Parts: sequence; C-alpha cells; structure tokens
Amino acid sequence: MNPFADNPLRSRSEFGTAVVDLYEPLKPHFSPGRARVDPDPRGAAHSETEAGMEGFARPLWGLAALEAGGGHFDDWERYRSGLVNGTDPDHPEYWGPAGDYSQKHVELAPIGVALALAGDRLWDPLDDEARANVTRYLQQVEEAALHDCNWLYWRVLVALGLRAVGADHDWDGAEAAMDRLESFYLGDGWYADGPEGPRDHYVAWEMHADGLIYAELAGDADPERADRLRERAREFASEYRHWFADGGQGLPFGRSLTYRFAQASFWGALAFAGVEALPWGQIRGLWARNIRWWADQPIFSGDGVLSVGYRYPTLKPSEPYNSPGSPYWATKAFLPLALPEDHPFWAAEEEPFGEAPAETVQPRANAVVCRDRGAGHHYALTAGQDSHYAEKYGKFAYSTDFGFSVRSRAAGPAGAGVDSALALTEDGRSYRVRSDISRTAVDGDTLYSRSHPWDDVTVDTWVAPATPWHVRVHRIDTERPLESVEGGFPMDRSGEGADGAVEHETDEGSAVVRYPGGASGVRGFGDQRTGDVVHQDPNTNLVAARTVVPTLTADHEPGTHWLATAATAATADGDAAWDRPPALESDGESPVFTDADGGAVLRCDDDAPGPLDEVPF
Repeated sequence: MNPFADNPLRSRSEFGTAVVDLYEPLKPHFSPGRARVDPDPRGAAHSETEAGMEGFARPLWGLAALEAGGGHFDDWERYRSGLVNGTDPDHPEYWGPAGDYSQKHVELAPIGVALALAGDRLWDPLDDEARANVTRYLQQVEEAALHDCNWLYWRVLVALGLRAVGADHDWDGAEAAMDRLESFYLGDGWYADGPEGPRDHYVAWEMHADGLIYAELAGDADPERADRLRERAREFASEYRHWFADGGQGLPFGRSLTYRFAQASFWGALAFAGVEALPWGQIRGLWARNIRWWADQPIFSGDGVLSVGYRYPTLKPSEPYNSPGSPYWATKAFLPLALPEDHPFWAAEEEPFGEAPAETVQPRANAVVCRDRGAGHHYALTAGQDSHYAEKYGKFAYSTDFGFSVRSRAAGPAGAGVDSALALTEDGRSYRVRSDISRTAVDGDTLYSRSHPWDDVTVDTWVAPATPWHVRVHRIDTERPLESVEGGFPMDRSGEGADGAVEHETDEGSAVVRYPGGASGVRGFGDQRTGDVVHQDPNTNLVAARTVVPTLTADHEPGTHWLATAATAATADGDAAWDRPPALESDGESPVFTDADGGAVLRCDDDAPGPLDEVPF
C-alpha cells in the first residue's frame, strides 16, 4: 500500500494530507502505553526500547510542522500519552536512562522541535508532574557525552524545545554546542560532519537544516549567529542544487540513505527560516520534485509503512543503526507546512531545474557533479572520503539512475561491490575497494586519491569527466600478487526476459551491457585486461534489486602497474556514445586523454596531483 497514492502532491493542503497519511499506517504498531512504535520485529544495533522510541519520535518532524501551520491532525492525545508514559520512571514503558552516546538522544531531537512547534498540543495539556518528568528526561542530553558531529544538535534542539515551553534548560550548554558545530565549517557553504568528518547529505539535512531551525527559533537570542547560519545556507544552496537530477532524484551517496526524502529537508528548512537562497519557485521546485519522485517509488511495506532500503525495500545497504522506525526521519522534509499559506514559498509557482553546466566542480565535497542530459544520466565523480562505509564514500562514481552496490557475503566479484570501483583480491574470493584513503586532491576537474588496501599495497587514482564518459588512471604499487576487477556503472536487469532485450559484448579490454533501462560500458587503454560481465548479488544495489556490471579484469605480479579506463552509461532514451570513446594520445610532451571532440580531458604531466607524470603509456 502506498499512502501517497492518488495524492498529486502539488498544493500545501495535499502535502499536509501526505503527512497524516504517512502516520496512519503506524497506528496499529503503537504499544499499549503508546510510548513505542514497532512496525516489525527486525532489530538494529541499539536496544528494542531505543528502536521503539525511534518509531514513536521520528514522525513528529512532520506532524509538528503540520500543527504549527494550522493543519489538521486529530491524534495528539496518542502522542501526549506516549510522551508522558515514556518519560515516567514508574511506567512499564519508561524509555530508561539516556546515558553517554545513547541512541535515545537522537530521538529527543524531534521531540524538542515538536515542543517548540506544537507545544500547545504536546505540553500545554500536561499536568505539573508530567511536565516535570518530560523536562527531566530531555535534560539528560545536557550532561551526556555525544558523538562529536551532528549529534551535538540534539542538545541544541532539546534546549530550543524546553525554552519554547518555558521549562528549565541549559542555554549555555546549547551555545557551547553551537560553537563546536560551527568549528566544523569548511567554507563555501560546506561543513564536515565532525572533525575530519564526511561531506554528504548530512551536511544538508542536519548541519544546515538544524542550523536554520536554530536561526528561526533562536534568532531573537542569538541574532549574529542566526545571520551567519543563514548566509552559509545561501552559499550551500548553489552547490547542493546540483545533487538533484532534473526529475527530482537526489544523488545516492553516503550513509543513512534510508531517510529518503529527508534529502528535501534542506530546501524546506530554507523556507522555514525565510532564506531565499534561490528564487522561491526554484526552491519549491527542488523540494516538491524530490518528494514526488519518492512518492512514485516502491518504498512502502504491504501495510503502508516506510521500509528500510532506498528505492525499494532491502536491508543489505542499510546501516547497523537502521531500525524499522528509522526511515521516518524523512518527515523532516515537511518543515514548510509550518509556514502560512501566503508565505512566498507557497505562493510561488514551482520552477523546473533550468539551465545548468554539464559539470560542476565541488572541491569541498571532493566531487565533480555531472548532469549529462544527452545521456539522460546524472551522477557525481568523487575522489573518495575515508570511511568504514567504503562503498558509500569510496567509489569513483555515484549515479541517481543506476545507484551503487554494497558488499555482501557472497564470495568473488558478485558480492564485492565492484561497480564504479577498482576491486583487488589475493584469493579471488575476498575483495578490497578504495578505502584507507591517505590523500585526496581536486585540481580543476581532475580528482586524485591515494589509498592503501593493504599495508604493502598503495593505489593512486585519477578521475576526470569526459561527458558522457569519464576516465580513470590507476597506479598500483604492490608487494604481493593481486587480481584486479574494475567495474562500470551497475545496470538494472529488469525486463531481461523479453526477446532481444539484452546485449552483452565483451572483448579484450572492453565490456558493455544493454538492457531496457539503458547501457553501461568500460574500455581499457594500453593494457591487457579482459572484458567480463558480473552478475551482482541481489538486493545489494540501492536502486535496482538485480544488477549486472561490465568489468575489466587482470592479474598483477608484485611491482608497479598502471591501468587506464574509460566508463560511460546512459538511461534508456540517452546516448552512451559507446562508439565515440575518449582517446589516449600524445601532445609531444606527455600523454593526454581527449574526449570525442578532441578536447583535453586529463593531461599526464607533473602539474597533476600525485605521480601522474610517471605514466608509461
């Protein structure tokens, strides 16, 4: 069941209806005391109590915004009961102490915002004892140790909620947390999510969205900081807009992607804080197209509950902290419902994405975002970011149309997540992709990284766009024999049963696949690799349940090895330009990769980062 079915999601009232319709399938899953919501028995790394609290709290992002804007939700008594019982030490459904680094602090954030936006429903009807219990429970975040990243906002958002209802709170602690959060600012509108932290959607849906909530709710007490947060959001908007395809899809990159249309929450937070970073019609268009795209995807369980997964229900790409209630962080996207109907955001007509460059270099994100309208393909090339979620940060490319795949337990390339990656193995069973990254650089539109899959193996990689292709050069320095598998974009196998629907072409140094959903291919330059097609383990890709990847494979003895590759892909109506690949030539001084029009793409000289001038081609 799709709760969004038959909802056009165009007007303010239709989006308000969507919030309530998202909530309705959760009602049968409330516990008797209403303090926990458990849509299914599947577990997460944290406790059953924390998972149930998560399911209870996260829908409040949308419900509180709806209430603040005068929308209709008639089940506040259920939430009041749950809040009272969950914070009452004498009740069987008491949530229990929230100690250092507890997941419970995450769920206090939407409760804090709900007190600020819907205090007349959640707080005002409570008696003194219940208010005291709620206050004491939320105050735990003031003293507990929190992870040194976006988690510090939980302390801030709780303080905003308690402040709004006139309860005791530690404002000095909230200000100290804001000081620390601001120290993660990198410039050009970008934050890192903690010291040396990743740059992904968390920059938008936490670092900026929560900062804009603070700017709006605490601007009276801290106007200078509020102005600064708004200005940084203006800068960020001009870059983050390129993370969205023309049709509304956001780039699947990084962790917590099961939050889905939380991708739109930055655009909603701009409206909430009154920041016209782009014309209001553009902001509304970016926001609404993303939510509508998600509404058309099979992301719900049979009873209409948001599933764990990305474009379809699957656990394999999820994180250990994803409980059944985790996806409802998506309702943070509905912040604009707190605004009156005559607000410029709602008064504006949606505008299409409009003109945009084919390539946008974003050095703070270690990325080049490519909008290839000729190929019908939107993707980002990356230099990688060091993370224990290697497949979510370390691939060479991330596509809105073809997604990316994670590792599974299957032995061999099928379970290695070889798409848009160089995977190395000693035994043909266990593979390592780009991780343990010690150096990155962005030089023009060339991306460089140095990684260390083993202590005695170093891989230098250069990636550059050559639309609709991109080129990659690798230098492998190894003291052990290895096999390499390098993959192109993963291709959805849907529709493969029809006659003539599928083509696989493999040769020495090339592989291309064609399916009803499009085409994907890789070509090698000057090496003796073998073309192959890998059928990836099912349900490991975020976008499609069953995928294949064109690959190039080779064996490498100890020593130094250079590999050069070009990869391309196109959706069904696009042109992958398979017969018009880049070329590797010489300008008399150094090797040069050129695109189909003869323009230089990547020059292998000593001006490039890393030892690219040593290339032997």
